[in-house]
Amino acid sequence: MTPGWTDVCPVEELPPGEVKIVHAGLVSVGVYNLGGEHYALEDRCSHDDGPLCEGEFDPEEGVAICPRHGANIDIRTGEALTLPAVFPVETFPVHVDEDGMIRVDLRPKELR
Repeated sequence: MTPGWTDVCPVEELPPGEVKIVHAGLVSVGVYNLGGEHYALEDRCSHDDGPLCEGEFDPEEGVAICPRHGANIDIRTGEALTLPAVFPVETFPVHVDEDGMIRVDLRPKELR
């Protein structure tokens, strides 16, 4: 696997409608399974830099809900959908390898 990709878990350990939080150095992301598609979202609400992925999420809408103030963030794009968040959060590429391992590319955007 290319440098920068981090193991998340085997695909069977992240069923649809679930999230797994991954910590790698100073970066934390939530890896979501939305109906069999995998997405990774920065675990930081753009409203106040608090944790995001520890909160609830709506797998039908693909929205993470900030546990502090209720801002809704699109899991697929990182776009802030409701106040108090107005800025997007970073998203990361996710890949499922032939061996069934989910991996996320945690390199900064400019290095991907």
